[in-house]
Amino acid sequence: MPKMKTHSGAKKRFKLTKNGKVKRGKAFRSHILTKKSTKLKRGFRKSAYADKTNAAAVKAMLPYA
Repeated sequence: MPKMKTHSGAKKRFKLTKNGKVKRGKAFRSHILTKKSTKLKRGFRKSAYADKTNAAAVKAMLPYA
């Protein structure tokens, strides 16, 4: 059986925690920031967890994580 390929986009965007949760970054923080409030932009810095409905799909893309 050959090795499974890791999804290149997923490995850059997600990390798995020790308890198996999928950690992700926030969206909407790269450009057009002038119209966004400081409070909103500060919130984008924090990481979040992927929803449990998407977690299985992400884990399938990261077989060796």
